[in-house]
Amino acid sequence: MDKVMEIEHIDLACEENNTNHHTLLNGVDRLIVRRGQPFTITLHLRPGTHFQNGANINFIAKTGPIPSVEAQTKAKFSLSKLISRSCWSATADTTSDSTVSLTVCSHPNAPIGVYKLILDQGEGVGLGDFVLLFNPWCKRDSVYLASDAEREEYILSQDGLIYRGLPKRITVLPWSFGQFESGILDICLQILDESPNYISDAALDCSERRNPVYVSRVLSAMINSLGDKGVLVGKWSDDYEDGVKPTVWKDSCSILRQWSSDGCRAVRYGQCWVFAAVACTVSRALGIPCRVVTNFGSARDSNGDLIMERFYNEFDENIANDSIWNFHVWVENWMTRSDLPLGYEGWQASDPTPQHTSEGVFCCGPASIRAIKEGELTLQYDVPFLYSEVNADVVEYIKLRDGRVFKMGGSTTEVGQSISTKAVGRDEREDITHNYKYPEGSEEERKVYEKANHHNRLAQAGEEPGLHIKIRVTPDMQIGSDFDVYAELKNNTMVTKTCRVMFYAQAVSYNGKLGETCGLGEFTEMNLASTEGGKVTLRLEYAEYSKAITQDRMIKLMALLIDAETRDFYRAKRTIILDSPEIIVNILGVPKVGQILLADLVLQNPLPDPLENCVFTIHGANLTDGKPITHEVGTVGPKEFATAKVEFTPKLPGQRKILIDFTSDKLQNIETYENLVIYE
Repeated sequence: MDKVMEIEHIDLACEENNTNHHTLLNGVDRLIVRRGQPFTITLHLRPGTHFQNGANINFIAKTGPIPSVEAQTKAKFSLSKLISRSCWSATADTTSDSTVSLTVCSHPNAPIGVYKLILDQGEGVGLGDFVLLFNPWCKRDSVYLASDAEREEYILSQDGLIYRGLPKRITVLPWSFGQFESGILDICLQILDESPNYISDAALDCSERRNPVYVSRVLSAMINSLGDKGVLVGKWSDDYEDGVKPTVWKDSCSILRQWSSDGCRAVRYGQCWVFAAVACTVSRALGIPCRVVTNFGSARDSNGDLIMERFYNEFDENIANDSIWNFHVWVENWMTRSDLPLGYEGWQASDPTPQHTSEGVFCCGPASIRAIKEGELTLQYDVPFLYSEVNADVVEYIKLRDGRVFKMGGSTTEVGQSISTKAVGRDEREDITHNYKYPEGSEEERKVYEKANHHNRLAQAGEEPGLHIKIRVTPDMQIGSDFDVYAELKNNTMVTKTCRVMFYAQAVSYNGKLGETCGLGEFTEMNLASTEGGKVTLRLEYAEYSKAITQDRMIKLMALLIDAETRDFYRAKRTIILDSPEIIVNILGVPKVGQILLADLVLQNPLPDPLENCVFTIHGANLTDGKPITHEVGTVGPKEFATAKVEFTPKLPGQRKILIDFTSDKLQNIETYENLVIYE
């Protein structure tokens, strides 16, 4: 170029470009674009300056503190006649004597991050900064997702549902991910910059950010705080005085903003669903399709043998065991896997809860879901650990006082049940167990188990001769009420049997940790004739269980049957969740942007005790200005109603969820949600 082109000002066309790149919800104050997709800016030239289109006009795009062409953190490219979507490229059109329309397209495999775009005229002229994200709309991007509905759900949706509880009593937790809320994208990029990988070798780390496998692995480590400056501290006890109870959190943005504003000091406290929800927010913000997944009956194999061993004494007290959580939550990210054989692309499991070290770091995954299903334990990353979480066998033993140990039985179906995620475009649960494992007991499932090097399979059997015991419950088990549960016995032998039965209840947390006993039946002895059945009743009273249960409202029922003649032991167990009261929600007003709406909230106290410090909280992406709105109710007497009228003002049009939560001293984590359509 013979003469330096002088630029008066530059229009980055943030609104138009961000709209085209599906980043408009981030705002229009800066340029945020996605890989492998063109964007257009306008150069306004100074009077007397003319633009001459040609290959001698060069550009530089660079990211990171040490940009280099070799590391792909710096790109040099010239004007061309056509945009190429497979490399950095640019075209230009003169819209008038003084304006140039410049279209730029990034490499579909470029590292994500904050970029500087420079016009190279000997001396570089800065054309502006932009943020580059992964692009699920680009076929050449490794996170490409073909379905519009799935991109809407797994990238653009700012709220969702997380499943907890038990396979037969699955509960729903509404969650606000808020990935497009003000400032959240900057915090997500800050998380990458605070990782040990970046601190030890920033140049290499920024280069590796072109790979979603690498980025999701960094996020798995950085969402928890063990070994780094991660976001959340995990805690599974009842002492949360120096932080926030994990069950209080209902959105990711509050956690991320606190971490950032406190100088990257870890937020106290989280548990598995909180870790997963925050990981989902960060993944979606960076452009990686992500969904939250719950595994019911989730094993934690301590020695890697794919067997969960439990030991009990003759009073049916647990004395040693591998851990099986009632539920566990992780995330799945969608991506190709160039590091794995063909066929292992698609959904990849990552677990940010700090329970497993991988290559010396508290992280887990990404592990191909197909590799887990097929038992391909040699494939990266952490497939054996995730395989055992969904497919380990359970073996139970009883240890007598004289030291003798008897095998009581076990299960090949207890672990990995009702694996769940929110359905695409619907507020319904989708069961994705079939993605992780073949049907329990099928020939394929057992073949996979053997391929995974497990030689201690349990024989599967249906109804057999002998003594049997099972636990039955009633449908009405609301917190605050007294109710009965039953241990049912059956003698399938040819002779009369003298049976001794112990039946009791114990508080339990979602991670399987047992608490205090909250119901104890008398040691019962009965004679059962051949083919005859019997029943033992245990009364659970609020006055007793209220002192023992945790905020999870779970009770574990256990019954032990002893054959008085043979001294054989038979055991039954069942975990129940006490029903919580319903929040009744009415949204009053016209749902329009900028117009005040009123959430009319009502909840009846089901307890025979008064509730103190009652508070309603509402939250919703683009509904509550990025933070929860609370309304203190005070004291609510037994069977009385807590009421509140809470105002909020929608900021953007579209489908939205308003999340509602009620807490008090004795009754916590009561949640619901309401779907809204906000109009212009």
